[in-house]
Amino acid sequence: MATLELPNISSMSQSIAETNDSKIEQLEAEPPAPGAETLVFEEGTLRGWLTVLGGSLVAMPTFGNNQVRSILARVVYQDFYTRTFFPNETPSTISWIGSVQVSLAFLIGVLAGKLFDKGYFRILLVSGSLLLLFSSFMLSLVKPGHFYQALLSQGFGMGIGSGLIFVPSISVLSHYFRRRRAVVMGIVLSTGSLGSIIYAIIFNKLIKHENLGFPWAVRIIAFINVFVLAISNLIMKPRPPARKPEPVDLTQILRDGPYWLTNLGMFLGFLGVFVPYFYLQLFSFSRGINAEFLTWTIPILNAGAMPGRVLPNFLADRYGTLNVLLPAAFLSGTIMWALLGITNDAGVVVFALFYGFVSGAFLTLVSPTIAAFSTSPTMNDIGLRIGISYSVIGLALLGGTPIAGALLTSSYIWWRPLLYGCDKTNP
Repeated sequence: MATLELPNISSMSQSIAETNDSKIEQLEAEPPAPGAETLVFEEGTLRGWLTVLGGSLVAMPTFGNNQVRSILARVVYQDFYTRTFFPNETPSTISWIGSVQVSLAFLIGVLAGKLFDKGYFRILLVSGSLLLLFSSFMLSLVKPGHFYQALLSQGFGMGIGSGLIFVPSISVLSHYFRRRRAVVMGIVLSTGSLGSIIYAIIFNKLIKHENLGFPWAVRIIAFINVFVLAISNLIMKPRPPARKPEPVDLTQILRDGPYWLTNLGMFLGFLGVFVPYFYLQLFSFSRGINAEFLTWTIPILNAGAMPGRVLPNFLADRYGTLNVLLPAAFLSGTIMWALLGITNDAGVVVFALFYGFVSGAFLTLVSPTIAAFSTSPTMNDIGLRIGISYSVIGLALLGGTPIAGALLTSSYIWWRPLLYGCDKTNP
Protein backbone atom coordinates (compact mmCIF):
# COMPACT_ATOMS: atom_id res chain seq x y z
CA MET A 1 0.00 0.00 0.00
CA ALA A 2 1.49 3.30 -1.09
CA THR A 3 1.53 6.03 1.50
CA LEU A 4 2.86 9.54 1.68
CA GLU A 5 6.26 9.49 3.41
CA LEU A 6 7.12 12.68 5.27
CA PRO A 7 10.34 12.99 7.25
CA ASN A 8 9.96 13.14 11.04
CA ILE A 9 6.30 14.10 10.81
CA SER A 10 5.63 13.51 14.52
CA SER A 11 8.50 15.67 15.72
CA MET A 12 7.61 18.30 13.15
CA SER A 13 3.97 18.43 14.28
CA GLN A 14 5.08 18.75 17.89
CA SER A 15 7.41 21.58 16.87
CA ILE A 16 4.58 23.37 15.06
CA ALA A 17 2.29 23.02 18.07
CA GLU A 18 4.97 24.26 20.46
CA THR A 19 5.76 27.19 18.17
CA ASN A 20 2.12 28.24 18.01
CA ASP A 21 1.74 27.90 21.79
CA SER A 22 4.80 30.06 22.38
CA LYS A 23 3.48 32.71 19.97
CA ILE A 24 0.15 32.73 21.79
CA GLU A 25 1.86 33.18 25.15
CA GLN A 26 4.00 35.98 23.70
CA LEU A 27 0.96 37.77 22.28
CA GLU A 28 -0.88 37.50 25.59
CA ALA A 29 2.10 38.68 27.63
CA GLU A 30 3.21 41.63 25.51
CA PRO A 31 1.28 44.92 25.46
CA PRO A 32 -0.11 45.91 22.09
CA ALA A 33 1.85 48.27 19.89
CA PRO A 34 0.77 51.92 19.94
CA GLY A 35 -2.46 52.33 17.99
CA ALA A 36 -2.94 48.58 17.61
CA GLU A 37 -6.21 46.87 18.39
CA THR A 38 -6.40 43.49 20.09
CA LEU A 39 -9.16 41.08 20.96
CA VAL A 40 -9.59 40.21 24.62
CA PHE A 41 -10.41 36.51 24.92
CA GLU A 42 -12.79 36.30 27.85
CA GLU A 43 -13.19 32.51 27.42
CA GLY A 44 -16.71 32.09 28.74
CA THR A 45 -18.97 35.16 28.49
CA LEU A 46 -22.67 34.80 27.77
CA ARG A 47 -22.16 36.33 24.32
CA GLY A 48 -19.41 33.83 23.60
CA TRP A 49 -21.50 30.82 24.57
CA LEU A 50 -24.48 32.16 22.62
CA THR A 51 -22.19 32.24 19.60
CA VAL A 52 -21.26 28.61 20.28
CA LEU A 53 -24.98 27.78 20.41
CA GLY A 54 -25.59 29.66 17.16
CA GLY A 55 -22.68 27.91 15.48
CA SER A 56 -24.05 24.57 16.67
CA LEU A 57 -27.41 25.35 15.09
CA VAL A 58 -25.67 26.30 11.83
CA ALA A 59 -23.75 23.01 11.92
CA MET A 60 -26.98 20.99 11.94
CA PRO A 61 -28.08 21.91 8.40
CA THR A 62 -24.58 22.44 6.96
CA PHE A 63 -21.91 20.22 8.41
CA GLY A 64 -22.40 16.97 8.74
CA ASN A 65 -20.60 17.45 5.34
CA ASN A 66 -19.64 18.05 4.60
CA GLN A 67 -22.85 19.68 4.89
CA VAL A 68 -26.66 20.19 3.78
CA ARG A 69 -28.91 18.67 5.83
CA SER A 70 -25.61 17.65 7.31
CA ILE A 71 -22.65 16.30 5.36
CA LEU A 72 -23.22 12.96 6.94
CA ALA A 73 -26.94 12.86 6.22
CA ARG A 74 -26.11 13.19 2.52
CA VAL A 75 -25.27 9.49 2.37
CA VAL A 76 -28.91 8.66 3.04
CA TYR A 77 -29.80 10.48 -0.18
CA GLN A 78 -26.92 8.72 -1.96
CA ASP A 79 -28.42 5.32 -1.11
CA PHE A 80 -31.99 6.44 -1.93
CA TYR A 81 -30.95 7.96 -5.25
CA THR A 82 -28.97 4.85 -6.26
CA ARG A 83 -31.67 2.31 -5.50
CA THR A 84 -34.90 4.25 -6.10
CA PHE A 85 -34.84 7.75 -7.63
CA PHE A 86 -32.15 7.40 -10.33
CA PRO A 87 -31.76 3.63 -10.88
CA ASN A 88 -30.41 4.14 -14.40
CA GLU A 89 -27.46 6.20 -13.17
CA THR A 90 -24.23 4.64 -11.92
CA PRO A 91 -23.12 5.08 -8.28
CA SER A 92 -20.22 7.20 -9.54
CA THR A 93 -22.55 9.56 -11.42
CA ILE A 94 -24.98 9.89 -8.52
CA SER A 95 -22.15 10.54 -6.08
CA TRP A 96 -21.47 13.80 -7.95
CA ILE A 97 -24.57 15.29 -6.27
CA GLY A 98 -23.17 14.85 -2.78
CA SER A 99 -19.61 15.56 -3.86
CA VAL A 100 -20.49 18.87 -5.55
CA GLN A 101 -22.57 19.88 -2.53
CA VAL A 102 -19.91 19.04 0.03
CA SER A 103 -16.99 20.36 -2.03
CA LEU A 104 -18.73 23.69 -2.73
CA ALA A 105 -19.45 24.06 0.99
CA PHE A 106 -15.67 24.07 1.42
CA LEU A 107 -14.53 25.65 -1.88
CA ILE A 108 -16.64 28.76 -1.28
CA GLY A 109 -14.74 29.11 1.98
CA VAL A 110 -11.97 31.25 0.48
CA LEU A 111 -14.53 33.88 -0.54
CA ALA A 112 -16.56 33.57 2.65
CA GLY A 113 -13.45 33.74 4.81
CA LYS A 114 -12.17 36.86 3.06
CA LEU A 115 -15.56 38.58 3.40
CA PHE A 116 -15.73 37.54 7.05
CA ASP A 117 -12.35 39.18 7.72
CA LYS A 118 -13.67 42.37 6.08
CA GLY A 119 -16.63 42.50 8.48
CA TYR A 120 -19.44 41.07 6.35
CA PHE A 121 -20.41 38.32 8.80
CA ARG A 122 -24.09 39.30 9.00
CA ILE A 123 -24.51 39.54 5.22
CA LEU A 124 -22.92 36.12 4.76
CA LEU A 125 -25.09 34.50 7.41
CA VAL A 126 -28.37 35.92 6.12
CA SER A 127 -27.73 35.39 2.39
CA GLY A 128 -26.33 31.90 2.89
CA SER A 129 -29.27 30.88 5.07
CA LEU A 130 -31.79 32.11 2.49
CA LEU A 131 -30.04 30.32 -0.38
CA LEU A 132 -29.78 27.10 1.61
CA LEU A 133 -33.46 27.15 2.54
CA PHE A 134 -34.60 28.05 -0.99
CA SER A 135 -32.56 25.20 -2.47
CA SER A 136 -33.92 22.79 0.13
CA PHE A 137 -37.50 23.50 -0.90
CA MET A 138 -36.53 23.27 -4.59
CA LEU A 139 -35.12 19.80 -3.94
CA SER A 140 -38.59 18.68 -2.84
CA LEU A 141 -39.83 19.42 -6.40
CA VAL A 142 -37.30 17.14 -8.12
CA LYS A 143 -38.90 14.45 -10.29
CA PRO A 144 -37.66 10.83 -10.57
CA GLY A 145 -35.20 10.42 -13.41
CA HIS A 146 -34.38 14.15 -13.61
CA PHE A 147 -30.82 13.94 -12.35
CA TYR A 148 -29.89 17.52 -13.29
CA GLN A 149 -32.62 18.93 -11.00
CA ALA A 150 -31.12 17.22 -7.96
CA LEU A 151 -27.63 18.30 -8.99
CA LEU A 152 -28.66 21.96 -9.29
CA SER A 153 -30.74 22.21 -6.12
CA GLN A 154 -28.84 19.92 -3.77
CA GLY A 155 -25.37 19.98 -5.32
CA PHE A 156 -24.94 23.63 -6.30
CA GLY A 157 -27.64 25.51 -4.37
CA MET A 158 -27.19 23.83 -1.01
CA GLY A 159 -23.44 23.63 -1.46
CA ILE A 160 -22.99 27.37 -2.05
CA GLY A 161 -25.48 28.27 0.69
CA SER A 162 -23.67 26.05 3.18
CA GLY A 163 -20.29 27.50 2.29
CA LEU A 164 -21.48 31.07 2.84
CA ILE A 165 -22.50 30.36 6.44
CA PHE A 166 -20.29 27.45 7.55
CA VAL A 167 -16.84 29.09 7.41
CA PRO A 168 -17.99 32.32 9.14
CA SER A 169 -19.81 30.35 11.86
CA ILE A 170 -16.60 28.46 12.64
CA SER A 171 -14.27 31.46 12.29
CA VAL A 172 -16.32 33.69 14.61
CA LEU A 173 -15.63 31.31 17.52
CA SER A 174 -12.02 32.52 17.48
CA HIS A 175 -13.26 36.01 18.39
CA TYR A 176 -14.28 34.68 21.80
CA PHE A 177 -12.01 31.72 22.57
CA ARG A 178 -8.30 31.01 22.32
CA ARG A 179 -7.37 28.49 25.03
CA ARG A 180 -10.61 26.53 24.64
CA ARG A 181 -10.77 26.93 20.87
CA ALA A 182 -10.49 23.24 19.98
CA VAL A 183 -13.11 22.27 22.55
CA VAL A 184 -15.73 24.82 21.46
CA MET A 185 -15.17 23.99 17.79
CA GLY A 186 -15.62 20.34 18.71
CA ILE A 187 -18.88 21.15 20.47
CA VAL A 188 -20.16 23.01 17.42
CA LEU A 189 -19.23 20.27 14.96
CA SER A 190 -20.56 17.51 17.21
CA THR A 191 -23.96 19.14 16.79
CA GLY A 192 -23.55 18.43 13.09
CA SER A 193 -23.49 14.74 14.01
CA LEU A 194 -26.64 15.21 16.08
CA GLY A 195 -28.29 16.86 13.09
CA SER A 196 -27.20 13.96 10.91
CA ILE A 197 -28.82 11.47 13.27
CA ILE A 198 -32.08 13.43 13.38
CA TYR A 199 -32.24 14.13 9.64
CA ALA A 200 -31.27 10.60 8.63
CA ILE A 201 -34.00 9.05 10.79
CA ILE A 202 -36.62 11.56 9.61
CA PHE A 203 -35.74 11.10 5.95
CA ASN A 204 -35.59 7.30 6.03
CA LYS A 205 -38.92 7.08 7.86
CA LEU A 206 -40.85 9.68 5.86
CA ILE A 207 -39.92 8.47 2.38
CA LYS A 208 -41.59 5.15 3.24
CA HIS A 209 -44.82 6.87 4.31
CA GLU A 210 -47.62 6.27 1.83
CA ASN A 211 -48.93 9.86 1.83
CA LEU A 212 -45.62 11.72 2.20
CA GLY A 213 -42.71 10.16 0.33
CA PHE A 214 -39.63 12.01 -0.91
CA PRO A 215 -41.14 15.50 -1.49
CA TRP A 216 -42.57 15.94 2.00
CA ALA A 217 -39.59 14.27 3.66
CA VAL A 218 -37.40 16.99 2.14
CA ARG A 219 -39.89 19.78 2.97
CA ILE A 220 -40.23 18.78 6.62
CA ILE A 221 -36.45 18.83 7.01
CA ALA A 222 -36.40 22.23 5.28
CA PHE A 223 -38.97 23.58 7.75
CA ILE A 224 -36.79 22.37 10.63
CA ASN A 225 -33.89 24.25 9.06
CA VAL A 226 -35.98 27.44 8.88
CA PHE A 227 -36.35 27.27 12.65
CA VAL A 228 -32.71 26.53 13.54
CA LEU A 229 -31.24 29.04 11.08
CA ALA A 230 -33.60 31.78 12.26
CA ILE A 231 -32.36 31.33 15.83
CA SER A 232 -28.70 31.24 14.77
CA ASN A 233 -29.11 34.48 12.79
CA LEU A 234 -30.54 36.17 15.87
CA ILE A 235 -27.95 35.14 18.47
CA MET A 236 -24.63 35.03 16.60
CA LYS A 237 -22.50 38.17 16.65
CA PRO A 238 -18.80 38.78 15.83
CA ARG A 239 -16.41 40.85 17.95
CA PRO A 240 -14.41 43.00 15.53
CA PRO A 241 -11.82 45.49 16.83
CA ALA A 242 -13.00 49.02 17.62
CA ARG A 243 -11.53 50.27 14.36
CA LYS A 244 -11.13 48.64 10.97
CA PRO A 245 -8.35 46.01 11.08
CA GLU A 246 -5.31 46.26 8.88
CA PRO A 247 -5.38 44.35 5.58
CA VAL A 248 -4.36 40.70 5.75
CA ASP A 249 -0.78 40.06 4.68
CA LEU A 250 -1.39 37.42 2.00
CA THR A 251 2.34 37.13 1.32
CA GLN A 252 2.93 35.97 4.87
CA ILE A 253 0.29 33.26 4.48
CA LEU A 254 1.74 32.11 1.14
CA ARG A 255 5.21 31.81 2.70
CA ASP A 256 3.99 29.85 5.73
CA GLY A 257 5.55 26.45 4.97
CA PRO A 258 4.08 24.48 7.91
CA TYR A 259 0.63 25.85 7.08
CA TRP A 260 0.82 24.61 3.48
CA LEU A 261 2.29 21.27 4.51
CA THR A 262 -0.69 20.85 6.80
CA ASN A 263 -3.00 21.72 3.89
CA LEU A 264 -1.35 19.00 1.81
CA GLY A 265 -2.04 16.48 4.54
CA MET A 266 -5.65 17.65 4.78
CA PHE A 267 -6.07 17.26 1.01
CA LEU A 268 -4.85 13.66 1.05
CA GLY A 269 -6.90 12.76 4.11
CA PHE A 270 -10.15 14.13 2.73
CA LEU A 271 -9.74 12.19 -0.51
CA GLY A 272 -10.64 9.06 1.41
CA VAL A 273 -12.14 9.76 4.83
CA PHE A 274 -15.74 10.11 3.61
CA VAL A 275 -15.85 6.80 1.70
CA PRO A 276 -17.57 4.93 4.58
CA TYR A 277 -19.89 7.88 5.26
CA PHE A 278 -21.22 7.85 1.72
CA TYR A 279 -21.32 4.10 1.18
CA LEU A 280 -21.92 2.33 4.52
CA GLN A 281 -25.69 2.07 4.03
CA LEU A 282 -25.28 0.86 0.45
CA PHE A 283 -22.54 -1.57 1.55
CA SER A 284 -24.82 -3.02 4.22
CA PHE A 285 -27.61 -3.46 1.66
CA SER A 286 -25.30 -5.24 -0.79
CA ARG A 287 -24.19 -7.65 1.95
CA GLY A 288 -27.76 -8.67 2.72
CA ILE A 289 -28.03 -6.89 6.06
CA ASN A 290 -31.55 -6.78 7.53
CA ALA A 291 -33.56 -4.19 5.56
CA GLU A 292 -35.13 -2.72 8.71
CA PHE A 293 -31.68 -2.24 10.20
CA LEU A 294 -30.35 -0.32 7.18
CA THR A 295 -32.03 2.91 8.24
CA TRP A 296 -30.02 2.90 11.47
CA THR A 297 -26.52 2.57 9.98
CA ILE A 298 -25.97 6.30 9.49
CA PRO A 299 -27.45 7.35 12.85
CA ILE A 300 -25.17 4.82 14.56
CA LEU A 301 -22.17 6.15 12.64
CA ASN A 302 -23.00 9.67 13.75
CA ALA A 303 -23.64 8.55 17.32
CA GLY A 304 -20.02 7.37 17.38
CA ALA A 305 -18.88 10.64 15.82
CA MET A 306 -20.47 12.84 18.50
CA PRO A 307 -18.05 11.96 21.35
CA GLY A 308 -15.25 11.76 18.77
CA ARG A 309 -15.80 15.42 17.97
CA VAL A 310 -15.57 16.57 21.57
CA LEU A 311 -13.44 14.31 23.79
CA PRO A 312 -10.20 14.32 21.71
CA ASN A 313 -10.38 18.12 21.58
CA PHE A 314 -9.61 18.35 25.29
CA LEU A 315 -6.36 16.50 24.54
CA ALA A 316 -5.76 18.78 21.55
CA ASP A 317 -5.97 21.92 23.69
CA ARG A 318 -3.43 20.39 26.06
CA TYR A 319 -0.98 18.59 23.77
CA GLY A 320 -1.45 20.34 20.41
CA THR A 321 -4.00 19.79 17.68
CA LEU A 322 -1.65 18.12 15.20
CA ASN A 323 -0.46 15.65 17.83
CA VAL A 324 -4.04 14.40 18.19
CA LEU A 325 -5.14 14.83 14.57
CA LEU A 326 -2.43 12.59 13.08
CA PRO A 327 -3.26 9.49 15.18
CA ALA A 328 -6.96 10.05 14.42
CA ALA A 329 -6.22 10.09 10.67
CA PHE A 330 -4.12 6.92 10.94
CA LEU A 331 -6.81 5.05 12.87
CA SER A 332 -9.48 6.19 10.38
CA GLY A 333 -7.58 4.62 7.50
CA THR A 334 -6.81 1.45 9.44
CA ILE A 335 -10.34 0.82 10.72
CA MET A 336 -11.81 1.48 7.26
CA TRP A 337 -10.17 -1.71 5.99
CA ALA A 338 -12.09 -3.76 8.59
CA LEU A 339 -15.33 -3.11 6.73
CA LEU A 340 -14.59 -6.01 4.38
CA GLY A 341 -14.95 -8.50 7.22
CA ILE A 342 -18.49 -7.46 8.15
CA THR A 343 -21.22 -10.04 7.55
CA ASN A 344 -23.97 -9.20 10.08
CA ASP A 345 -25.76 -6.41 11.93
CA ALA A 346 -23.45 -6.54 14.95
CA GLY A 347 -20.40 -6.03 12.74
CA VAL A 348 -21.95 -2.94 11.17
CA VAL A 349 -22.72 -1.48 14.61
CA VAL A 350 -19.17 -2.03 15.91
CA PHE A 351 -17.59 -0.62 12.75
CA ALA A 352 -19.91 2.41 12.67
CA LEU A 353 -19.24 3.33 16.30
CA PHE A 354 -15.45 2.98 16.08
CA TYR A 355 -15.07 4.62 12.67
CA GLY A 356 -17.47 7.40 13.64
CA PHE A 357 -15.37 8.17 16.73
CA VAL A 358 -11.91 8.30 15.10
CA SER A 359 -13.03 9.98 11.87
CA GLY A 360 -15.09 12.44 13.90
CA ALA A 361 -11.93 13.42 15.78
CA PHE A 362 -10.04 13.87 12.50
CA LEU A 363 -12.78 16.00 10.92
CA THR A 364 -13.27 18.22 13.96
CA LEU A 365 -9.60 18.94 14.59
CA VAL A 366 -9.13 20.44 11.12
CA SER A 367 -10.53 23.87 12.06
CA PRO A 368 -8.61 24.40 15.34
CA THR A 369 -5.44 23.10 13.67
CA ILE A 370 -5.72 25.73 10.93
CA ALA A 371 -6.81 28.44 13.39
CA ALA A 372 -3.66 27.81 15.44
CA PHE A 373 -1.56 29.20 12.59
CA SER A 374 -3.15 32.63 13.05
CA THR A 375 -1.20 34.64 15.63
CA SER A 376 -2.42 38.11 14.68
CA PRO A 377 -3.53 40.13 17.74
CA THR A 378 -6.75 41.09 15.91
CA MET A 379 -7.29 37.62 14.41
CA ASN A 380 -7.83 39.46 11.12
CA ASP A 381 -6.46 36.60 9.00
CA ILE A 382 -8.24 33.64 10.57
CA GLY A 383 -11.20 33.70 8.18
CA LEU A 384 -8.92 33.71 5.14
CA ARG A 385 -6.69 30.94 6.53
CA ILE A 386 -9.64 28.68 7.32
CA GLY A 387 -11.23 29.57 3.99
CA ILE A 388 -8.09 28.67 2.01
CA SER A 389 -7.75 25.38 3.86
CA TYR A 390 -11.41 24.53 3.35
CA SER A 391 -11.02 25.26 -0.36
CA VAL A 392 -8.13 22.79 -0.50
CA ILE A 393 -10.34 20.26 1.29
CA GLY A 394 -13.16 21.05 -1.14
CA LEU A 395 -10.99 20.07 -4.10
CA ALA A 396 -10.32 16.72 -2.43
CA LEU A 397 -14.01 16.17 -1.71
CA LEU A 398 -14.98 17.07 -5.27
CA GLY A 399 -13.07 14.12 -6.67
CA GLY A 400 -12.74 11.76 -3.71
CA THR A 401 -16.20 10.22 -3.63
CA PRO A 402 -16.69 9.93 -7.44
CA ILE A 403 -13.31 8.17 -7.64
CA ALA A 404 -14.48 5.74 -4.97
CA GLY A 405 -17.76 5.26 -6.85
CA ALA A 406 -15.91 4.56 -10.10
CA LEU A 407 -13.74 1.99 -8.31
CA LEU A 408 -16.86 0.38 -6.82
CA THR A 409 -18.62 -0.03 -10.21
CA SER A 410 -22.16 -1.36 -10.62
CA SER A 411 -20.85 -4.81 -9.64
CA TYR A 412 -20.09 -3.56 -6.10
CA ILE A 413 -16.42 -4.56 -5.88
CA TRP A 414 -15.94 -3.18 -2.38
CA TRP A 415 -12.25 -3.84 -1.75
CA ARG A 416 -11.20 -1.29 -4.36
CA PRO A 417 -12.83 1.87 -2.92
CA LEU A 418 -11.90 0.76 0.60
CA LEU A 419 -8.26 0.29 -0.38
CA TYR A 420 -8.34 3.73 -1.99
CA GLY A 421 -9.89 5.33 1.10
CA CYS A 422 -7.51 3.60 3.50
CA ASP A 423 -4.46 4.59 1.47
CA LYS A 424 -5.41 8.27 1.24
CA THR A 425 -6.45 8.67 4.88
CA ASN A 426 -3.30 7.21 6.43
CA PRO A 427 -0.74 10.02 6.99
